[in-house]
Amino acid sequence: MDQTTMDFSSGGEGDDNLALARYAERAYLEYALSVVKGRALPDVCDGQKPVQRRILYAMERMGLSFTGSGGAKPVKSARVVGDVLGRYHPHGDTAAYDALVRMAQDFSQRYPLIDGQGNFGSRDGDGAAAMRYTEARLAPITRLLLDEIDEGTVDFIPNYDGSTQEPRQLPARLPFVLLNGASGIAVGLATEIPSHNLREVAAAAVALIRNEKLSDDELFGLLPGPDFPGGGQIISSASDIREAYAGGRGSLKVRARWKIEDLARGQWQLVVTELPPGTSAQKVLEEIEELTNPKVKAGKKALTTEQLQLKTTVLAVLDAVRDESSKDAPVRLVFEPKTSRIEQQELITTLLAHTSLESSVPVNLTMVGSDGRPTQKSLRQVLTEWIGFRLATVERRTRHRLNKVLDRIHVLEGRQLVLLNIDEVIRIIRNADEPKPALIERFRLSERQAEDILEIRLRQLARLEALKIEQELKELRGEQAKLEDILGSPAALRRTVVKEIEADAKQYGDERRTLIQEEKKAVAEVKVIDEPVTVVVSQKGWVRARQGHGHDPASFAFKAGDGLYGTFECRTVDTLLVLGSNGRVYTVAVSTLPGGRGDGQPVTTMIELEAGTQLAHYVAGPLETTLLLASTAGYGLLARIGDMVSRQKGGKSFLDLDDGARLLPPAPVAAGAGQVACLSMSARLLVFALDELKLQPKGGRGLTLMDVDAKDPLVSVAAFAGTLKVLGTGRGGKAKDEDYRGAALAEYVGKRARKGKAVGFKATRVLPG
Repeated sequence: MDQTTMDFSSGGEGDDNLALARYAERAYLEYALSVVKGRALPDVCDGQKPVQRRILYAMERMGLSFTGSGGAKPVKSARVVGDVLGRYHPHGDTAAYDALVRMAQDFSQRYPLIDGQGNFGSRDGDGAAAMRYTEARLAPITRLLLDEIDEGTVDFIPNYDGSTQEPRQLPARLPFVLLNGASGIAVGLATEIPSHNLREVAAAAVALIRNEKLSDDELFGLLPGPDFPGGGQIISSASDIREAYAGGRGSLKVRARWKIEDLARGQWQLVVTELPPGTSAQKVLEEIEELTNPKVKAGKKALTTEQLQLKTTVLAVLDAVRDESSKDAPVRLVFEPKTSRIEQQELITTLLAHTSLESSVPVNLTMVGSDGRPTQKSLRQVLTEWIGFRLATVERRTRHRLNKVLDRIHVLEGRQLVLLNIDEVIRIIRNADEPKPALIERFRLSERQAEDILEIRLRQLARLEALKIEQELKELRGEQAKLEDILGSPAALRRTVVKEIEADAKQYGDERRTLIQEEKKAVAEVKVIDEPVTVVVSQKGWVRARQGHGHDPASFAFKAGDGLYGTFECRTVDTLLVLGSNGRVYTVAVSTLPGGRGDGQPVTTMIELEAGTQLAHYVAGPLETTLLLASTAGYGLLARIGDMVSRQKGGKSFLDLDDGARLLPPAPVAAGAGQVACLSMSARLLVFALDELKLQPKGGRGLTLMDVDAKDPLVSVAAFAGTLKVLGTGRGGKAKDEDYRGAALAEYVGKRARKGKAVGFKATRVLPG
């Protein structure tokens, strides 16, 4: 079939046809690049997204800089938004105002760039007032972004309609991409850059400028981790933080900070004063409400066992919670224990485990690099690229200042010459028809000097003025020497940059707010009485737990059309694993299984089974139990129950299955077992040493157990010690089982992945003897 084409020629003449697929690809790519570079990602050089950069530049041009004793008077935010949209950013006013609001929120940005007056929202998710009610001006720290804007430091580009110019980047004196961080989602790219402490970032930058080969240990010693606006505590290990920074991607565990307040008569209360980023007091209150007063989930007829258990757990330790946050205390969440006799750590652990008081913070250092390409960078790359930008910026600024100094020296030298010959100059001006060429010819002046002399005021010809010119020339020549030294010496340039960074850090730096101290992740331990139980699983996936061991399987009743899958004698503290047909493994605590003599409960109500997936097999036991897991394709591996446990209801992907392959029932590996038996559909038996297999705690496809194919798949595996029981049918279809040991067993012993040898009857299953 011919590829569809569209005619994009202006007049219809010529052969300007373009394939539709090619046109769509090109148009989407242009759109994607526009979103990535023009909206969503910050620039490594100044740390700003385009809309933020335009807002700051527009406000600077409007005279809203924080200068002088009290600074510029703030203006209505609507005025700022209007100017930004009209001159630089032809997008929606809501997008521009939202960006302005975020730059003014001290709980969103570590170092707010805008000084806002009015309601700019709250950390509880309350929105800002309309732009016609709020006012804004630039914060003092924006000097570090805008002070050098007119000193030849950065390139300017035409705005969207070519009517004016806007800076490609701002001449940032510090790496703002790390100071305030960024968050954004583009086409195929996302960024999550946490904020950092100004003093630490400055110290790391200075150290890298002085020593490009600074070790990782020294770098992370200077910049140990993020510093969030709301404080909190990073509990991830130093190695986890380093790994996230080294690759530019990772996840950090952050928890709230609290204190215990003692009350009268031995009473006490827990007061949370700092929250993790992205968590608000309102969110925590809603989570507590959901835990203590749960709602029936969609598609369910009643509360789940887990919901009821969580409700009991929380209400056993918590009596009341209230939000006492105010202007004086931005965060003050008060938790009152059920009784004063409850252990403080028990209440803390319960709250951390079940609410956002402990959460994960993503790290994704994706940004537009100095080469204009969006890339995920390591912390070292971010600092190195910014240092390169800063060195180039200072060099451009120095060259710009030198040109101005040289121009001023040139002008003053002309004036000095005039003052020495003032009478002749006046005579030439009075008598000449064209005084400018006459002056140039007589005193060998330049056009610039002659123009200045003709525009000079009479009072500047006084004798005192000559002394001022001499003094100014002396100062300018001293400055010229310094500037030329900076431009002529890379070491002097680096010293200048270091000196400025240290001065800025001293002026704008503050103490770290976020504590970095490794702690174990909070896990709520449900107190379960350790006692023997028998887990009963039906063929259709109904589960229950009967007290004690030694039950007769024939005594269990099932719904019509259902039957027994299997029983597992274990304890209430053990775990039930559910294996899906797609290789995912789901976890159910034995203590949560329904008891009694009824039919139990479908296991699908306790897990979130993927669509199109069937329940395959079950096994229950202690976490340290080793299992032999195999598929009909002949592959298998060893893993412990603890390796497969997941806290997620959606389970975890553990086994890789070939197309058309099915899981076989898990075979427990008892203590002392040293051999593995594999049986194929055609009754071929292979026995090999257990040590030919290895534990694979992360799962996977496993190793080849037996050489089988689609026509003769693997049907049963077992791990045993000494004696192997082989079950099947003999002559006349009668059930038959034989025990193999010693010389009889040796006949089937070989190496892993061999074909094995046929047994003398139609065998269907192997078991430990």
